[in-house]
Amino acid sequence: MPALTTPICNFGWKAIDFELLGIDEINHSFSEIKGQNGSLVMFICNHCPYVKSVIHRIVEDCKVLQDNGIGIIAVMSNDVNDPKYGHEDSFDNMKLFASNNKFSFPYVYDVDQKVGRSYEAVCTPDFFGFNKDNELQYRGRLEASQQQLIPNAPKELLEAMLQVAKTGKGPSEQIPSIGCSIKWSE
Repeated sequence: MPALTTPICNFGWKAIDFELLGIDEINHSFSEIKGQNGSLVMFICNHCPYVKSVIHRIVEDCKVLQDNGIGIIAVMSNDVNDPKYGHEDSFDNMKLFASNNKFSFPYVYDVDQKVGRSYEAVCTPDFFGFNKDNELQYRGRLEASQQQLIPNAPKELLEAMLQVAKTGKGPSEQIPSIGCSIKWSE
């Protein structure tokens, strides 16, 4: 599967509210998870080797961000009818993936893919970091480590979102995230 990269950050783009069913069988919305110092919307899935290789670091960093007033939600927009990956990305497997990785944030299913399309999500993982005014300030990668751990790699997402929490502004230089394509339905 070819790796895709995300576009550069469109600073100031306003978050689009949504409401999606979570693995806890409760609907979650952007406005509900919004943090006092900003918000992070992550597009992830269960099968992607890029996500799998960094999920423990995502979870660790998200706990720090939550402690600093950043609200977080993870969205799975892949088509679960995809013949190659659909089963692994199923709602039941979302529950298992979140439990196994000890998610401290809602994990929601974008059944009709409208949220993924409205955010113009490209790949998994794809990070959208917003300030407290719901303005996009980060659209970069988690860190330099992708499928291979790079010791002492700067934690780009964590540092950027802590900066957003403190100043309302993200770093002007950002390196795009890379990952598996979103599996769009026909």
